[in-house]
Amino acid sequence: MSNRLSEIQSNLEIIQARIESACTVAGRDISEITLIAVTKTYPASDVDLLKQLGIENVGENRDQEASAKKLEVKSEFKWHFIGQLQSNKAKSVVNYADLIHSVDRWSLAKEIQKSAQGIDKMQQVLIQVDLDQSGPDPTRGGIWPAELRELAQLINQASHLELKGLMSVAPLGEKPELAFARLKEIRVDFLKENPGAQILSAGMSDDLESAILHGATHLRIGSALLGERPKIG
Repeated sequence: MSNRLSEIQSNLEIIQARIESACTVAGRDISEITLIAVTKTYPASDVDLLKQLGIENVGENRDQEASAKKLEVKSEFKWHFIGQLQSNKAKSVVNYADLIHSVDRWSLAKEIQKSAQGIDKMQQVLIQVDLDQSGPDPTRGGIWPAELRELAQLINQASHLELKGLMSVAPLGEKPELAFARLKEIRVDFLKENPGAQILSAGMSDDLESAILHGATHLRIGSALLGERPKIG
């Protein structure tokens, strides 16, 4: 076993123990949790190592890096696009992303719809919800909760979009458990009208326990799994 593979395996065992413990506290089954390895800035060689450890899902934040890496990676994965997405990048992302987490406006959803229709693909998407109580933070993305219902209705009417659930990031400067508690309440109302959209993408390396406690189904884990990010530039 290579040193790098051994390092990632050791990190994965720690994360799995944290997830198992959090599920026990929350009264949930660990089978309800999907681990997404966030591979931004890490090389394609690391991504291929993940397959040997049973990881099936990888997430990327930037289209330019993701589209190039997808061509380099030898193994098959489910690819998640989790970063803020500009409308002019929608066509590229639709070509490789199995699930787009960061839909936060109808103008973007329309571009994704158009691109998916062009290649006859049913594109799965999540709506990103902004939990910052001080107001929408344009630097982090997300739709204001009051506007969620309307966006969900528009996506449901689109011929080549499939709404699978919600995504969110805990606001800076606030305890994650408080933000995720609000997200849980938002999701209750959301599921009344969208019962099939069961995915809740929430929780990262530092706050996965709080996310699991409040219903997260998909965790986006980067540094805790792959170590300190390589310096870029």
